[in-house]
Amino acid sequence: MPGKEPFLWITITCGFAVMVFILLPLMEMVKAPSLALLLETAGSRDVLRSIWLSIYTAGLAGLISFFFGTPLAYLLARHSFRGKRLVEGIIDLPIVIPHPVVGIAILSVAGKNHWLGHLLSELGIRIMGSVTGIVIVLTFVGMPFYINAAKDGFESIPPRLEKVSRSLGASMASTFFRITFPLAWRSMIAGVIMCSARAISEFGAVVVVAYHPMTAPVMIYERFEGYGLKYSQPVAVWLVCVCLILFLMLRVVTLRSGREA
Repeated sequence: MPGKEPFLWITITCGFAVMVFILLPLMEMVKAPSLALLLETAGSRDVLRSIWLSIYTAGLAGLISFFFGTPLAYLLARHSFRGKRLVEGIIDLPIVIPHPVVGIAILSVAGKNHWLGHLLSELGIRIMGSVTGIVIVLTFVGMPFYINAAKDGFESIPPRLEKVSRSLGASMASTFFRITFPLAWRSMIAGVIMCSARAISEFGAVVVVAYHPMTAPVMIYERFEGYGLKYSQPVAVWLVCVCLILFLMLRVVTLRSGREA
């Protein structure tokens, strides 16, 4: 009987170990602060401000990735060209490089010694220690997740549908907005959520570019450094709740997409 094969027990054991590995630290952290302390923390203006800053800057990163990443994702999904693998590797680069390096790299071009930083300074745009800087950092680390999700969505649509549309006289843009976009919108929304979820937890690059205004991860770090574990846990719990909501949204979107496929 297949159910009694040793390999099945190996998969169950490994699965249980992975679940414990992920859930145990999170559960210990969530149950550590009392309800009164959680409510008190939720009433703090500084905490609310930092969590809201994390949410809306991560949301802006998702929207920027949507507007600029969608054409590139479509190009990669539908066309083969020399250097395509290199482009795909460059897109994935922010995922693998250490995130403090991301912050240092962004400051390297945003400083006044670089022509781009000088131009931004002339235009009155400040990167260091600003919301603009945070959004740029979060877009940098989150955009690969959006582009890869949108690319997978475009690749799942049969190219013959677009060819039929083009054969009937529709332009490339009209075909994209009338055929491809409506069929791939769930993948794009899933990509925006994944991008935002990744961005909201970013710490290493943000702390280099903009320690202030303080996002939730930076506030957690500051409280941990200044006052210890107990003082940082309530903020961490609320941030985990926000991330959990984002991933529940992602699951709902992808589940419906899977049922319609």
